[in-house]
Amino acid sequence: MAELGSEIGRDYGARDLVLVTLLKGAFVFAADLARAIPVPHAMDFLVLAGYGGRLGGRSHIRLIKDLDLPIGGRDVLLVENVVDTGLTLNYVVKTLSLREPRDIAVCTFFDRPYRRLVDDLPMRYVGFTVPDQFFVGYGFHLHERYRGLPDVHVVEDV
Repeated sequence: MAELGSEIGRDYGARDLVLVTLLKGAFVFAADLARAIPVPHAMDFLVLAGYGGRLGGRSHIRLIKDLDLPIGGRDVLLVENVVDTGLTLNYVVKTLSLREPRDIAVCTFFDRPYRRLVDDLPMRYVGFTVPDQFFVGYGFHLHERYRGLPDVHVVEDV
């Protein structure tokens, strides 16, 4: 986490940075990341609801909670727990781009680039590239349980 925070701090310096966290999954990662970034920054949150997809996936997306802060002219760093197909993130990037931020980039804890269906995502910071496994803990859940575990566990039989 310290390495990601330091890299983000070097890249953004005194710029007007807003961390935008996608809830609920990324809240633990975002809290640790925010403390590791050595430059002042704002934080805000989006809540999305997916429906019609398999466990862990979304085929349709609805915005449940929008940002409270204005992002026009500011640098936005989207904080996500895992990027798989990129469809959800693509929706968020396109939606927020309409608000004319100075820049939009992505910081994800886990990445699965081999599952990507969208190629032009602004992936700038990646914690780990992980295999196609189901995880719980550290914000990841199974039926809204296990998010609070302090570390990540692989679930074999989902």
